[in-house]
Amino acid sequence: MQTLIFSFFVLYTLLLFVIMWLTSKKATNKTYFTGNRQSPWFVVAYGMIGASLSGVTFISVPGDVATTQFTYFGIVLGYILGYLTIAYLLLPLYYKLKLTSIYEYLGQRFGGAAHKTGSALFILSRLLGSALRMYLVIYVLQIFIFDSWHIPAWLTASVMIIIILLYTFRGGIKTVVWTDTLQTTFLLTALIITIIVIFKDLQMNPADVWQTMKAQGYTKVFEMDWHKDNYFLKQILSGMFITIVMTGLDQDMMQKNLTCKNLRQAQYNIFSFTTILVFVNILFLLLGGLLLVYANSKGIDLAGIKTDRIYPEIAFKYLGPFAAIVFIIGLISAGYSSADGTLTALTTSICYDIIRIENYVKDERRQMIVRRLIHVSVAAVFLAIIIIFSNYHNDALIRIIFKIASYTYGPILGLFTFGMFTKREIRFKDLVPFVALLSPALCYLLSKYSKELFWGYTFGFELLIVNGLLTFVGLLCISENKKKEKLD
Repeated sequence: MQTLIFSFFVLYTLLLFVIMWLTSKKATNKTYFTGNRQSPWFVVAYGMIGASLSGVTFISVPGDVATTQFTYFGIVLGYILGYLTIAYLLLPLYYKLKLTSIYEYLGQRFGGAAHKTGSALFILSRLLGSALRMYLVIYVLQIFIFDSWHIPAWLTASVMIIIILLYTFRGGIKTVVWTDTLQTTFLLTALIITIIVIFKDLQMNPADVWQTMKAQGYTKVFEMDWHKDNYFLKQILSGMFITIVMTGLDQDMMQKNLTCKNLRQAQYNIFSFTTILVFVNILFLLLGGLLLVYANSKGIDLAGIKTDRIYPEIAFKYLGPFAAIVFIIGLISAGYSSADGTLTALTTSICYDIIRIENYVKDERRQMIVRRLIHVSVAAVFLAIIIIFSNYHNDALIRIIFKIASYTYGPILGLFTFGMFTKREIRFKDLVPFVALLSPALCYLLSKYSKELFWGYTFGFELLIVNGLLTFVGLLCISENKKKEKLD
């Protein structure tokens, strides 16, 4: 079966290169960075589903039902509030300023130090988060296919990163928009087919399956104990702010939105994308419950199996060859759709935020050379993180990624909030990076000692909000009210 699965993997990869060839004809730097701002909004919206879900959602959300039941739904509800904020608050700002990198706003508002601080935090966040998402895909492929062929994990990772590097190398974001469409299709197809196969094997109707899930304790949606990190109000607030920072303040996701022709189309994109995303996340939660019911009904012992391995374990060993092939194609689609946009977004951010390529390299051809060197370098670092992390995987990756986001995106949230909701100017601009480092450090201490300090309270993903608030306060301390100064 491994050979058959590998054959489908090769065919799928060839299809991506066909799309690359079609979308990268006469590609320029403008094509790479902005897609010439000609992407149809409905194509962007549909493709962003795959980019948002990633391999982590594909595996970790269903697997995490075993430990947290359906309480992840609280985060999904928060997504809706977050995307409304993006559509009505952030997108109008980005389109008004005609930004290529969204962190250019910080430079216009606060100066170079804030600009580079926001970009550097994004680069760190995306390198770690997307590398872990891609790692999960490689981890599953390695266990169920390549280990039996005695192929080392580092070689598997290298080949997959090279594939992504090659098909994004010329067309950049224009290619990514269209490959994401293909990848979303395969991801959703895999999800739906797996659900159908399990229902057919169980020979139960949906009502009976739901009652069985309920009897086995998997249908809890809202955690009412405020001490726990998945308390429902924490989940909703966390989902909202995770969406704002990991989509609205994230160059990877916003670069796709900014390829739309105008603001109205970008907003249409967000509204349709949100509707589909919520529905798909509900399906992933239901799949998690289905997998556990299936395991119990078939006497499959899941004791000692990491939650990230529950879905692939059942798909490969118990659902048959067809389900295994569908699973692998869906997983690879999810992994590629996350990593390809990240390589492009990180390259864009480094070019526009860190080295300011348009200011220092005037010639179009030289700009292209610099951009390609950065693209390859980012891919190399991406690969190194995957190989290093392979020795430390011991938790559901979706929780690890959100923990990382709580620390790295918090200062970005504070910077944008301070810029958009106050008229104050930073007096000591060189202290902005210090504030952006101090806030996560304080959050780490608060999280570590929260039970002692706050009567047994433990922080979940809402630590992101605290981090942003601390950054806001820190910026308040190093700023001044210019209007008041003029009156005096």
